Amino acid sequence: MAKVVRAALVQATWTGDAESMIAKHEEHAREAARQGAQIIGFQEVFNAPYFCQVQEPEHYRWAEAVPDGPTVQRMQALARETSMVIVVPVYEEEQPGVYYNTAAVIDADGTYLGKYRKHHIPQVKGFWEKYYFKPGNGGWPVFDTAVGKVGVYICYDRHFPEGWRQLGLNGAQIVYNPSATSRGLSSYLWQLEQPAAAVANEYYIAAINRVGQEEYGDNDFYGTSYFVDPRGQFVGDVASDKEEELVVRDLDMDLIEEVRQQWAFYRDRRPDAYEGLVQP
Repeated sequence: MAKVVRAALVQATWTGDAESMIAKHEEHAREAARQGAQIIGFQEVFNAPYFCQVQEPEHYRWAEAVPDGPTVQRMQALARETSMVIVVPVYEEEQPGVYYNTAAVIDADGTYLGKYRKHHIPQVKGFWEKYYFKPGNGGWPVFDTAVGKVGVYICYDRHFPEGWRQLGLNGAQIVYNPSATSRGLSSYLWQLEQPAAAVANEYYIAAINRVGQEEYGDNDFYGTSYFVDPRGQFVGDVASDKEEELVVRDLDMDLIEEVRQQWAFYRDRRPDAYEGLVQP
């Protein structure tokens, strides 16, 4: 019998404050658990607005410690309550003046397993992220969770194939990609890049986008979150482009081995020939 993981993601509208935003995600997680979900992931910096539409020092206030800050600790309690693995993207303060775009990974028993820090930081109109975040320095961790090996790649990272591949080489079976991307900038890439990465690296990807407009700019976050399998096919329907949505899907984990045996991309890699890829 195939091993099936019931996985969930949330695309959410901004509520106006952190407390209600966290509470809303807690309720989505409880509903996912009622539907039998074993893992859930949230959108980029899920407990805050996408403040990177502006460059203002007031927004450093959204940052907190990982894992010792209040949000991650609250999510650890939620994981214990629901018995779900939770991927928690937040704004991390390592120390005063040192900030990262981070996702904590929490196991189904509430254990903090570690964090991924976003490597690639954009600095273009409406996405002024270099003002807020240092580039990630923690490598490409893959976490051994209750549902299997889980990795994280965050938003703008998705445009860079190297990290997708490193996560695969590190053993990832499911990669969560929490994002905040707007309709005018990249919507035609959204359903192209992650399915292509799922095929190239032969694992599942959970692509999560915010939805709606927020108070700090005119970015129109278009949702359409989805799960995609190692063949590049959507697992069920893509979410709404306008409404908040909880997406729960069954992932057939045996498909990973089946595809890797059929297509054999990992066997036929040529790392000995790739030296030029890492030259500056």
